[in-house]
Amino acid sequence: MFEVGDYIIYDNTGVCQVESIGHLDMSGASGKRLYYTLKPQHGKSGTIYTPVDNEKVTMRPVMTKDEAIVLIDEIHNIGTLDLSDEKKREVEYKEAFAKYDCRELVKVIKTIFSLKEDRIAEGKKVTALDEKYYDLAEEKLYGELAISLEKDFDSVKEYVIEHVQQYDM
Repeated sequence: MFEVGDYIIYDNTGVCQVESIGHLDMSGASGKRLYYTLKPQHGKSGTIYTPVDNEKVTMRPVMTKDEAIVLIDEIHNIGTLDLSDEKKREVEYKEAFAKYDCRELVKVIKTIFSLKEDRIAEGKKVTALDEKYYDLAEEKLYGELAISLEKDFDSVKEYVIEHVQQYDM
């Protein structure tokens, strides 16, 4: 069970902070169940109420600072997605996101970055589908890293890019 103040990954929402744990006095909420009250981070607004024992969604702690540093150090070794069938590209992206794993997000980012470079070199625009999933992957990856490293979103993105570029030299 998470504690008040913990940062967690909540399903497709991404990073949320646990604001409270308790029974809800709302219609539709069981008075016997405990609920997390979650506050989405990084520009998302609203409040999420979810049962503590909810097994229909993924809830996990954000990575630790040490885990974040290891991930950033390993980015250059993480591969890309195998997109052999162009028509199944979105399915591949969705499957990667469904794993709720930052290494999978890195694969999505690296894959789409490579696709973007190829398209631009051919004088073509980046597809809306690729742009959508690239932005979403960045939001989720850098959002979690920002919490783990206690930095703001933009600083984390710059830090990761600089770190990765060191290996490209």
